[in-house]
Amino acid sequence: MALGTPHWRRLREIWRSAGWPCQDLIEVELLAAGLLERISEGPRERLRVTDAGVQALATSLDRNRRTRDAHERLVGRVALELQRAGRVVWRGLSLRAGLPGEEAPPAEAGTLIDAEAPARAPRPRWVNAMPDVFSLRHTTVPDYLDVAVHEIKVSRADLLGELRRPAKSQAYLALSSQCWFVLKAGIAEPQEIPPEFGVLLAHAQHLELARPAPRRPHQPDFATWMALARHACEPPPEDEAQGLLGEPEREDP
Repeated sequence: MALGTPHWRRLREIWRSAGWPCQDLIEVELLAAGLLERISEGPRERLRVTDAGVQALATSLDRNRRTRDAHERLVGRVALELQRAGRVVWRGLSLRAGLPGEEAPPAEAGTLIDAEAPARAPRPRWVNAMPDVFSLRHTTVPDYLDVAVHEIKVSRADLLGELRRPAKSQAYLALSSQCWFVLKAGIAEPQEIPPEFGVLLAHAQHLELARPAPRRPHQPDFATWMALARHACEPPPEDEAQGLLGEPEREDP
């Protein structure tokens, strides 16, 4: 039986809890797979993770750890290449992005409306974003900052999950001049990524430019500058050679 994310989440919850049943279809499938068993305690019944369930949890934990390690290794590769391209790089930033809000609902019938009152602008919708790699040019000219976000994906499931929830990706666009998806080679085709994003394919020994990222005018707001000031940037690399992702730095006027 193919188990999805809700099954693994429920199995972990039952492992950490007293195992009181919800009696839904997720538990039915976990019971049928032999990962849970029912225990009667008088008039009540609770659930217990079986030995097979413990082994499945351990296997899932090992798989997640390997995926996380692969993700962090690729993040490090991208950060290093950006530094070699003459950029200042941050990892693990927590930023707030303002996205366009919803329009105000129309007034109900019979409500008095002041014709001269200006239309109320929709409130922005604030989204917390944690880009894998955030970088900008090492320059003294604001127009040359060229703020970039690189989002790293090493598994297809993680990529599809993000594409199904576009608010996170839209926040990255709002925080940068250009935004990239860096994909482990083989997990997706470039045309599966929305055209607002550039695409880099990560092979074992090199990064392949599959599609350049569109550039937009952008200046970081005050909140972003404060976040950058509070969070240490990546230390400079030992090898200062020009990297794969870079391009020659323009001279400041």
